[in-house]
Amino acid sequence: MSLPPGGLLSWSMQALSITADDAPVLHPLAGDASQRRYFRLRTRAQAYIAVDSPPASQKNREFLAVRACLEAGGVRVPALLAADLEQGYLVLEDLGDSLLLDRLTDDAADGWYRQALALQQRMADLPADAIALPAYDARLLGGELARFPEWFLAALLGLTLSDSERAALGKLDGLLVANALAQPRVLVHRDFHSRNLMCMADGQLAVIDFQDAVCGPVTYDAVSLLKDCYIRWPRARVAGWALDYRDALTASGQLPALDDATFLRWFDWMGLQRHLKVLGTFARLALRDGKTDYLQDLPRVLAYVQEVFALYAGQDLALDAVAVWFDQRVLPVIQRQPWSRM
Repeated sequence: MSLPPGGLLSWSMQALSITADDAPVLHPLAGDASQRRYFRLRTRAQAYIAVDSPPASQKNREFLAVRACLEAGGVRVPALLAADLEQGYLVLEDLGDSLLLDRLTDDAADGWYRQALALQQRMADLPADAIALPAYDARLLGGELARFPEWFLAALLGLTLSDSERAALGKLDGLLVANALAQPRVLVHRDFHSRNLMCMADGQLAVIDFQDAVCGPVTYDAVSLLKDCYIRWPRARVAGWALDYRDALTASGQLPALDDATFLRWFDWMGLQRHLKVLGTFARLALRDGKTDYLQDLPRVLAYVQEVFALYAGQDLALDAVAVWFDQRVLPVIQRQPWSRM
């Protein structure tokens, strides 16, 4: 159990004018992939979320700036009640515990995704340059892809890559980065998935965990949502939702007219970039940070990677070369891992 830092409770009480008579108590909440720690602060009459977010490692100023931008644009986000950037303490509105992930049944998914994609469209219409968001450029995209050979292949699987294998991965990286850079650029949440969307009592969706927002490819958040690392849907449903999103963006003038094949290639290749990155990220979280629960999600992420290899077989030499190599060299090692059978 994660214990609160010594000053968080007293600071929160002072910031919110809470007295000892209110019987304040901090309860630790499940954490995320960062070093931030979340606590539910309960009093006799109210609940809040108190956050310990170390300023040396966490993007607290970015969190506040993006939160204000989203709120001004009509996106439901937790209200900011108090902040001390020097200590890295925040108090936020308590949005409850109802994650979108827990509501995604076969029957309910269409409605929830329609609402979530409408939120994405609203975010895409925000002036991404108004808060000086970092660019999701070739350097950042390539740096994310580098996690795959470093942390997934080498550190987790124990593979040593030859120069020719690294060259083949480099060609695929170039293809995926070019695909991302060819797309219109919008505000990108970067982790817009079912664990970062809260279902409110009034039926609205609220967005959390947005401090890593960037200005980047228009399909990225749609990929995060529809090819979610924590739940998977049949290809036909995913493609249908993605094309519905395209149609909405086109109708509003946020996207030029694109045929199905072009948009889905943008979407799927963006997904391949994200999922190769995620394989490295989840391996790093397990090995470096001791967060081994992420290993149980690797089979789902791998299935997305293999799906793209199969869907686009024969359409690009760089993609085909890595697909064959992945099947012959990497999959046999994966199949020997205990988490591959989860």
